[in-house]
Amino acid sequence: MHISISHRRLRATILFFFLLFTLCLSRLAYIQFFKSRYLSAIANQQHNLLIELEPLRGAFYDRNLKPQAFNLPCDSLYASARNIKDKETTIKKIKEIVGLDYAYLKSRLYRDKAFVWIARKLPFDQVEKIKKLKLDGIGFVRESRRCYPNKSLAVHEIGFVGIDNTGLEGLEMFYDSYLKGTSGWAQVLRDARQNQLLWKDMLMPKNGQEIVLTIDEFIQFVTERELDIAYRKFRAKGASVIVMDPKTGEILAMANRPTYDPNSPQNANLDARRNRAVADMFEPGSVFKIVTASAALEEGTFKESDRFFCENGSYKVANHILHDHQPHGWLTFSHVIAESSNIGTTKIAQGLGADIIYKYAAAFGFGKSTGIYMPGEISGVLKAPKTWSKTSIGAVPIGHEVGVTALQLACAISVIANGGVLMKPFIVKSIRYDSGEVIDEYKPQEVRRVISPATARRMKDILVLATEEGTGKLARVSDFKVAGKTGTAQKIEPNGTYSHSKYIASFIGFAPADDPLIAVVVTLDEPRPYYFGGVVAAPVFKRISQDVVNYLKLQRDGHETFSITEKNRQ
Repeated sequence: MHISISHRRLRATILFFFLLFTLCLSRLAYIQFFKSRYLSAIANQQHNLLIELEPLRGAFYDRNLKPQAFNLPCDSLYASARNIKDKETTIKKIKEIVGLDYAYLKSRLYRDKAFVWIARKLPFDQVEKIKKLKLDGIGFVRESRRCYPNKSLAVHEIGFVGIDNTGLEGLEMFYDSYLKGTSGWAQVLRDARQNQLLWKDMLMPKNGQEIVLTIDEFIQFVTERELDIAYRKFRAKGASVIVMDPKTGEILAMANRPTYDPNSPQNANLDARRNRAVADMFEPGSVFKIVTASAALEEGTFKESDRFFCENGSYKVANHILHDHQPHGWLTFSHVIAESSNIGTTKIAQGLGADIIYKYAAAFGFGKSTGIYMPGEISGVLKAPKTWSKTSIGAVPIGHEVGVTALQLACAISVIANGGVLMKPFIVKSIRYDSGEVIDEYKPQEVRRVISPATARRMKDILVLATEEGTGKLARVSDFKVAGKTGTAQKIEPNGTYSHSKYIASFIGFAPADDPLIAVVVTLDEPRPYYFGGVVAAPVFKRISQDVVNYLKLQRDGHETFSITEKNRQ
């Protein structure tokens, strides 16, 4: 009996272990044949980390290869949230160093994730403090951040990038596909505690291409310095200056106010970030008279000695009374332009006719975008003669009922400076690899001949007269002759009428007059209390021309170029 019970117990035990073995074997077979891929994927996820390797974004240089924007290495903070035991302590310590919001950190660290970003591109001191804490589940990934060493210098041309080094404004955005490069990747083997053991496989990133600008750092600095002085002195709403090589179309400097620091673009509003020089349209006023005068001389309708009676400051055109800023009697053609007589210019235009005025305005490049490779450029407005009213012949020739940009004015005055040819403006000199090998190079392009060399010389003499005897006296430079034209245009109110308190003050010119090295456009939006172009804009032209021409002459003679230092800035 006792033996029988023992046998039954033995058989039961054997049967139990056999069933258990069968169950385990079935489970193993199920895992092997039906769950192996799923479990392998989980294991790979836990032990293999795929990290994207960021390429180095291409740098910007000025024409003399001085860096304007480049990337610096930095560290970004991440967490393996599921491996952090004391999450509250970790949150508290990171919050004290980085200054992030508690709710944000809690939302990141309480996720059941193996990898979550905490903070991107931290300052070096914060990285070192966090590393010293040796927190579980906290690590760093090496990235890079964009640096603009000259801060706001040339910011409206260059623009800025986002946290992922993607261009968001200016040339950073326009040439983003060249600059950003191609990402690489690395596969990292980790242990059960998520510690990195070794790098299994890697594809190196391909760095972005570099861009060399036509901008000259020193000329840009001088331009921004003088513009800033006028902008603050006259409490203007906005302001722009363009310095251009009239013979090639290269932009040597382009500046706007208000401005901002691209190293912290989040602190700037949209108004400060707008490139007014290419994106803002305004009625040019008297600077547009260079078109009317050039048309008259080129067509042979008038000559410099012809005299016009300027009606002592009041002249009726259709049902509108036209005024001069100060009364004039008889003026020669040259003095009509030099003294900026609206009445004299209108009489010249009446002798030419609407079709001729429109023909030359279009030839000078108005009413059409210049084609510069920059975002935000507008085409302006130039109405066809069939849409003109009876008073348009007294408005368009003196710069009203026309919408222009500062860049269009720079191209127009360059026509007279270079002997009669409209040049296509450009701001990028070349694109190259980081090794220095040039991929693409931009050359000067002639758009069309606008006036003859003879007419250009005659116009130059008239514009020299404007700075020596006319409304542009404050643009005169002691070292050499300059040529230019003042402009003061009433702004249009929302109700469609011309304002009597808001003006655009401008000056366009070139220097030296005999052999122009630069063409300059200065515009100030709503300056006060003074608003005449000859008072607020002409002195800016003078100071820029004085420094820039002397600098370029030194360069041409083989002397070393200037550099911008903190002492210069102050």
